[in-house]
Amino acid sequence: MTRPKVFVARRIPAAGLDRIAAAAAVDVWPDRLPPPVEVLRERVRDCDGLVSLLTDKVDAALLAAAPRLKVVSNFAVGVNNVDLPACTARGVRVGNTPGVLTDATADIAVTLLLAAARRLGESMTDAKEGRWLTWEPLGWLGQDLSGRTLGIVGMGRIGFATAKRLHGGWGMRVLYTARGPKPDADRELGARWVELDDLLAESDFVSVHADLNDSTQGLFGAEQFRRMKPSAVLVNTSRGPLVDQAALAEALRAGTIFAAGLDVTDPEPLPPDHELYRLPNCVVAPHVASATVGTRDAMARLCADNLLAGLRGEKLPHPVNDV
Repeated sequence: MTRPKVFVARRIPAAGLDRIAAAAAVDVWPDRLPPPVEVLRERVRDCDGLVSLLTDKVDAALLAAAPRLKVVSNFAVGVNNVDLPACTARGVRVGNTPGVLTDATADIAVTLLLAAARRLGESMTDAKEGRWLTWEPLGWLGQDLSGRTLGIVGMGRIGFATAKRLHGGWGMRVLYTARGPKPDADRELGARWVELDDLLAESDFVSVHADLNDSTQGLFGAEQFRRMKPSAVLVNTSRGPLVDQAALAEALRAGTIFAAGLDVTDPEPLPPDHELYRLPNCVVAPHVASATVGTRDAMARLCADNLLAGLRGEKLPHPVNDV
């Protein structure tokens, strides 16, 4: 019996890849950088399944080049790289890896908040470059956390987990935006559902967890930064395009807000000479929110579950389209 063919657009953990290889003939892209668009289309031409990453564009042109394709298993929660209507029209099942990133991403949101609020990156750089001369009463003064107000923009699983850590650990008051009230957040965290403008005006820390879509792209621009406190810290672990980076750089440079911590940028990676790297009050991490052994192994297992179900013609355990 002929084994199905699968293209894996980057090497994923063995916890998922070994299971895929046991059931299919697997072609794995070996480079650290993603395959170029034309190469991706060529490699999936006679494939039944595709394991894609956020950097791989799965669009109508790719689908046209891959008439045998049955399933796309995205190694991510987000599926902004996949044209879902085109896949659905072609009968191609699409799956993602939800749930397992929640704790790791919330941990990074808190890490960035702490690092930015306490000027950790700036002080460490000064120490390494010889500017740490002695203990100074006014040296590297940051922002307090205890009892402050936290604004969660997008109270989904990750937003809730972030708020739970900061409310429980530092006694923060929690405000949030969402499509509607979240009774669990209201009950467990004493949180309050508010409009974005009110959240920005009242919050000492603003953590972004909203989905990227047409209504949220550029959600944070110059006007939003002007509404925030001069002592406020912005954290983004969602998607880079939610934040207008030129406006953020100006707000940080001018002292409109105190600091920012970013795990996501637009583009990714940022060019090495980008202004945000040079600003002492901005901490930039290279999209590491899910980068723990346990989390990436769990993602790989979900990815394999979706792919193998799709190859069998079954409903995916974690579908994002209705096929």
